Amino acid sequence: MEIKIVKQILEWNEDVSREVSDLLSEKRVCLVNVMGSPGAGKTSLITDIINRLRNNFRIGVIEGDIAGAIDAETIDKMGIPVVQLQTDGACHIEAMSIQHMLSFFNLDEIDVLFVENIGNLVCPAEFNIGEDFRVAILSVPEGDDKVVKYPLMFATTDALVINKYDMLPHFEFDDARVERDVLDLNGKAKVFRVSTKTGDGAEAFCGWLSEKIAAKINN
Repeated sequence: MEIKIVKQILEWNEDVSREVSDLLSEKRVCLVNVMGSPGAGKTSLITDIINRLRNNFRIGVIEGDIAGAIDAETIDKMGIPVVQLQTDGACHIEAMSIQHMLSFFNLDEIDVLFVENIGNLVCPAEFNIGEDFRVAILSVPEGDDKVVKYPLMFATTDALVINKYDMLPHFEFDDARVERDVLDLNGKAKVFRVSTKTGDGAEAFCGWLSEKIAAKINN
């Protein structure tokens, strides 16, 4: 009985995610789902993306957190349209929440919406939110075993950003192993080594990102 209930919830979420996707396709808005653990550097990566791409695309952000509005305040100070989504304990964002949040944006004035999902490597991977593609972030201090421990997150992502790459000399982190593990699960995933502190690798990642966004909004 419990398995049946879970299946029904996921089917319901899929229905709403298709509605979100259809609306954003009509408006030519690209939706990017950014996922990773607490402290992996999701907000730092998004702010770096904004700084690099804001002259090319009109950007909006949905900040997901269990509580608080610290990250949304950071984005707001950059002059970017942002909405804070508080889940009050829920470990993921569902498509219905995104559907509701869209009403707070003028979609005719947005090219790309970044969603910073709730910080963990389990629940967010299970729920489509109408996104065009997913970006998973794994930071060097988290360890190089996470792909094996949390395979769904990395099996469903379009790109993996190995973040805080400047810290590699200080940790026993085998980035080649991580890339092999990801590609074994998901041969189409792109892997980028990035340091938002030094800027290394960010240009390559943002170049890939720009191509993906442009393909959606110019289709």
